[in-house]
Amino acid sequence: MIKQLQKDSLELLKELISISSFSKEEDKTADTIEQFLQHRHIKTQRKLNNIWAYNKHFDAAKPTLLLNSHHDTVKPNSGYTRDPFAPEVEDGKLYGLGSNDAGGCLVSLIATFLYFYEQEDLAYNICLATTAEEEISGNHGLECILPDLGELEFAIVGEPTLMNLAIAERGLLVLDCTATGKAGHAAREEGDNAIYKALKDIEWFRNYRFSKVSEVFGPLKMSVTIINAGSQHNVVPATCTFTVDVRVTDAYTNEEVLKIIRTNVDCEVKPRSIRLKPSSIDKEHPLVQSGIALGRTTYGSPTTSDQALLSIPSLKVGPGDSARSHMADEYVFVEEINKGIELYISMLNPVVKGR
Repeated sequence: MIKQLQKDSLELLKELISISSFSKEEDKTADTIEQFLQHRHIKTQRKLNNIWAYNKHFDAAKPTLLLNSHHDTVKPNSGYTRDPFAPEVEDGKLYGLGSNDAGGCLVSLIATFLYFYEQEDLAYNICLATTAEEEISGNHGLECILPDLGELEFAIVGEPTLMNLAIAERGLLVLDCTATGKAGHAAREEGDNAIYKALKDIEWFRNYRFSKVSEVFGPLKMSVTIINAGSQHNVVPATCTFTVDVRVTDAYTNEEVLKIIRTNVDCEVKPRSIRLKPSSIDKEHPLVQSGIALGRTTYGSPTTSDQALLSIPSLKVGPGDSARSHMADEYVFVEEINKGIELYISMLNPVVKGR
């Protein structure tokens, strides 16, 4: 059965690569995934460009685990020497836009779902969700269907990790800060210079150290990345705006970090969003332990994914290499997909069968 799943997965990924599926334009790949599942007599549900399904013997009395990956892609960069929409296998590599991020993970998780689909007496229900807009952290991807999926116990998020176990992922806060002074003529020592007021707060962002340190990531990191003030040389500026990039670790929630910042600075602080949360799963979780037993290593991921939208324990793991994501002439090894399917199944077997 696994050999057939591997073969079908490669063909599905080739078909997906051949279809343009930039973020917000994933309707055709959603159609393809929907048809792939329905052809195998699986009842699917759809909202916008998100497709999801449950195992055949779903039991509402049992907890549910989520298998999630995305089918949108970034736009190809100018360095491509191949047609990004022409799936070609050469020297064991499948080339094409989205092959590595996250096509290999997506089709491997679909194959894993199919493997368990008809099995009875599982300890968990299994929900497969193939989603949109991950590359832009959009509102019409996983986030918009979470209320429809029902209560979830934990999740596997498919992203290229060389099948190692990302047991934590940084959250992200982008803060727009405004220091307010009073305009005046520079020559007459008038006004209250907003730049000087901003400098005090910027220095705080530079030097402050949060008391709790993540075991996985170490200290939380804040970086001032943009600053704007003034209109002409002889006018003391009344406002100075600056932007802060905050990479939140699993030691804090986004809300806790925001509260600490607002307590310590004088400027107005407005987060663009607090929805990209830090996430983690206990290293002792049976799923993680199952992966470790298969020789996989654990680490903390510096990149953000749909995992940031989940409030349940989640593990980011998948075939492919994050270093290849968004590169020109993107590729995934065919063998990575084959091994990915085998490892997903082997990791889940003792968990979903309650062994």
